[in-house]
Amino acid sequence: MLTLDALTLTQDSFHLTADFTIKSGTRTAVIGPSGAGKSTLLAAISGFLSPTRGSIRWYDTDLTRTAPGERPIAMLFQDNNLFPHLTVAQNVGLGLRPNLRLNSEEQSTVTAALARVGLDSMQSRKPAQLSGGQQSRVALARVLVQSRPLILLDEPFAALGPALKSEMLDLVSELQTETSATLLMVSHDPSDARRIAGQTVLVADRVAHAPQETSALLDDPPAALKSYLGESF
Repeated sequence: MLTLDALTLTQDSFHLTADFTIKSGTRTAVIGPSGAGKSTLLAAISGFLSPTRGSIRWYDTDLTRTAPGERPIAMLFQDNNLFPHLTVAQNVGLGLRPNLRLNSEEQSTVTAALARVGLDSMQSRKPAQLSGGQQSRVALARVLVQSRPLILLDEPFAALGPALKSEMLDLVSELQTETSATLLMVSHDPSDARRIAGQTVLVADRVAHAPQETSALLDDPPAALKSYLGESF
């Protein structure tokens, strides 16, 4: 269970508040206008931004001042963060050991993760030899090998076409079900939330609002969300 307790985040003149709990094992979308603070919220949860006040807890463990690498979190960014000089297997292996000195069991873990995302025959390729969708699968495999209970996705599939993005979202949904991880996914596209997230956090007007049931929120959006979605939504 992830708890954001009376949280205030500050970046220059921008402030964002959050005060809610997300149940473990759920899939939650984070949506809202550009610049509203969606990525800021994930940066705080992952440890890259220290709150001005309030706390972040995972069950009974206070994470507020915990270093990013020591949090029970795996994060997938929009650009996938693949290293062009490393092979597919090495890029995934970074999720286990930054020095890539993997033992045989860890190497097997990498192989199994790549097989699970459909890239078992591409371990020796470099990122430049892969399509955009394949690169996303490598990044997802790196998240998978970390076996963290909390997964954060910061629009990792935004650059993909609609069909490929849907395929990746379905794969994320399958992996989350298999691992029972808690998933938070930032997206600009409400259809992403409808596709895989049972609940949605709206970030607008400098507030990250408590999660609401996704279809209910999108079927009857508040004014801030309606303005963002437009009349054609």
